[in-house]
Amino acid sequence: MDPEREVAEELRARIRSGALRPGQRMPTQAQLAHEFGVERGAVRRALRILQAERLLTNVSKGSPAKVAADPAGALTGPEAPPLPTTVALAPRIAAAFAAEHVEIDAVCLTSVSLTLAIGEPLRRIHAGQLKPAKVDVRVLLPSRDIDLAFPVPVEGRGEDRVHERWLAMRNAQGQVLQHNLLALRATHGIDVRVTFRALPFTPPVKLYLLNGVEALFAYYTLSRREAEVDHEPLQMYDAQGTRSMLFSFRQGHALRDTTFVEQSHLWFNALWETISSELALTS
Repeated sequence: MDPEREVAEELRARIRSGALRPGQRMPTQAQLAHEFGVERGAVRRALRILQAERLLTNVSKGSPAKVAADPAGALTGPEAPPLPTTVALAPRIAAAFAAEHVEIDAVCLTSVSLTLAIGEPLRRIHAGQLKPAKVDVRVLLPSRDIDLAFPVPVEGRGEDRVHERWLAMRNAQGQVLQHNLLALRATHGIDVRVTFRALPFTPPVKLYLLNGVEALFAYYTLSRREAEVDHEPLQMYDAQGTRSMLFSFRQGHALRDTTFVEQSHLWFNALWETISSELALTS
């Protein structure tokens, strides 16, 4: 990743988490360059990226930039640019948990992004800031019994080990997601249901449907990379889902958005009710 995008990603995460507050003056470009160990030009380009995303204001050579007055709106508004899943998903999931009845449907390769994003609404629930009455989560994941399109080894060697590595991640992340949500029954008396079903194919995209009104969509973009499998380096074709650019569509923003949300729900329900099968998150 380019230095300016690495800096932009880190500063974006700080804004999203509240470490950098609305209206707060940013460190100087010189201070940021020293902190990240990059040239000031890279910092300036990173700040301009965040200004284009409406997260920062007053980006110039003369004075430090400021965090926008409403950075959450910049991340989630109808004109918000697509952002990496790790940045875009958490605030949308948290917003969905403000409803009395939370409904989340997901299609993905593993549930790692969803598991990470659920952390923010869980924190708010435990802090007394959110209190939904009911939470329904449905997740479609690839079956353990299929030959995955990805991740796969480049040369075909070690395919079983790659598959077992993916399966262990799929199961572990799903179990964490399930455990953390079901715990809300005992701690806060929330009616929670978490259900997984298995797909007979590898999804080339990821999709999150929130409360029937929003669809978040991203492509799994494959690349060749080296990963350590059973303590050995292995060249693989794989996709980093947490970095996939997430596009938001909301009912009411435009006819095209509304239609996309509706069709996404029809697509998900058709998969859920027809060719998917029971999925047990066991090794």
